[in-house]
Amino acid sequence: MTTIATIGHVTRDVVAGAAPRGGGAVLYSARALARLRADAHVAASCRPEDRDVLGGGLRGLGLTVTWYASPTTAAYSFHYEGDQRIMRQDAIGAPWSPKQALEAVRDARFVHVGALVRTDFPVETLAALAEGNRRLLVDAQGLVRRPDLGPLRTDGETGGALSHVSILKLNDEEAETLVGSAEPKALLALGVPEVILTLGSKRSCVITADAIVDVPAREISAASVDPTGAGDTFSAGYLAARAAGLDPAAAAEQATVTVAAFLSGD
Repeated sequence: MTTIATIGHVTRDVVAGAAPRGGGAVLYSARALARLRADAHVAASCRPEDRDVLGGGLRGLGLTVTWYASPTTAAYSFHYEGDQRIMRQDAIGAPWSPKQALEAVRDARFVHVGALVRTDFPVETLAALAEGNRRLLVDAQGLVRRPDLGPLRTDGETGGALSHVSILKLNDEEAETLVGSAEPKALLALGVPEVILTLGSKRSCVITADAIVDVPAREISAASVDPTGAGDTFSAGYLAARAAGLDPAAAAEQATVTVAAFLSGD
């Protein structure tokens, strides 16, 4: 039995025209969980022929990794303009079925659902994963992104997926897409027990029915950083802290420390 499972597609990423590299929420989440020495296992997917090159970052972490074959490897190309990421979807991975996802997460009590686009984990798969009081952390990117190739397109048609989510992480753009506002009180209307609003290099905000708590970002020691994977690192750090018994505000503070270390290269 492991406490945390992280599941999703490993991606082929092209960042600012550089050579392709492995990416995806599951890869960055696994790295963070390994660094934190969390009791976790990994379920990853891509085309078998891409596994050795793109999934190399999962080797040597000390975590159990189970691979699943997808007929396509999810692929993205993007660059940054300040804190804003400009992205294209070049290929989309196959959906995780309820049976496959349940087999992958096994008896984990907490799951980081590394959805990249809404078809990665259909509503019925999220419903199956949430059975038995299993707690799901989902990034809103995987709920609002439409499964269209080309420039990234989003909408708020989540199809009831939020009813199966215990912890939702989202940025201000995703908040605008879902509720028309990044105001914490507006995000309470989503009905998710724990909402974490991340605001890039500024701060994050933890939103629950009991309290709304701002958490300042930590100073980064590196002169320039590649922020790719920072959000997934935050999610992994938050989930590890919650699994260890910390309350939501304290978990967000710990996740902020984890992200600062990641961005500083520590």
